[in-house]
Amino acid sequence: MGFETPSLKGRALRLLSGREHSRLELERKLISFEEEPGSLALALDELQAKGFISEQRVLESVVNRRAAKLGAARIKQELQQKGIAPEAINEVMAGLQETELARARAIWQRRFGAPPVDAKEHAKQSRFLMARGFSGAVVGRLLRSPDEV
Repeated sequence: MGFETPSLKGRALRLLSGREHSRLELERKLISFEEEPGSLALALDELQAKGFISEQRVLESVVNRRAAKLGAARIKQELQQKGIAPEAINEVMAGLQETELARARAIWQRRFGAPPVDAKEHAKQSRFLMARGFSGAVVGRLLRSPDEV
């Protein structure tokens, strides 16, 4: 009574049950299991046609999970790595950039809560926010006048 190895479609569905994956992510994760050339593409085409793979859901999932912690630049980078279409990324970036300052302030408030007292502290706070994908303009504006944001 041996175990059957899961099909490519079964493996893809198992991955999708954990979280949304883009087609490109699934291809990267499953290519090593492809025994017959083209079989992975066929399995993913079928899953996409049935609505199991959705670029829009991946986009929404990443934005919902990451927007509270990261700036637009980092979220854009993550979406590009997942193979999301540039047009879809640009559309969501416009909305994220509108809330960029408020999100940066919330993160800054949780981490620091007080304006920098010297150049060293200013640099530390700037690095922290910029490493999370917030633009230099947003970081500068926030640190110049944190109470006005």
